[in-house]
Amino acid sequence: MSLNPEPFELIKSGKKTIEIRIYDEKRRKVKVGDYIIFSKLPDKVEKIKVQAIGLSIFASFRDLFANFDKSKFGHDQKLSIEEQIAKQYEHYTPEEEQLYGVVGIHIKLIK
Repeated sequence: MSLNPEPFELIKSGKKTIEIRIYDEKRRKVKVGDYIIFSKLPDKVEKIKVQAIGLSIFASFRDLFANFDKSKFGHDQKLSIEEQIAKQYEHYTPEEEQLYGVVGIHIKLIK
C-alpha cells in the first residue's frame, strides 16, 4: 500500500498505530496476522513493514473516529472529528464511504 510522507513517517516513528482505509475489495483481503508493506510516496522507494494486529470495521469515518483516541491515527490532538473526516475526504469520496464502509487496520511496526 502507498502512503503520503506524513502518515508514513508517523507509522515509522510508532506514533500512528491505526491506518484508515475504505473497506473496499482490496482491504477486505487483509486479515489479522498479515504483513503489509507501506511504500512512501511519491517515488515509493522507502518502505516499512507492519503486521495487521486487528481490524475495526465501521459504516462511516465518524463512527470509527468516535471509537478511538486521536493519537492512534497520528492526528493532531486539537483536530475535531469533523476535521478528521475532512482529511479522509481528501482521499476518498462520501460515496465510497457509504458504499464500502471504512476499516481501521491496527498495525505493529516490524523492525
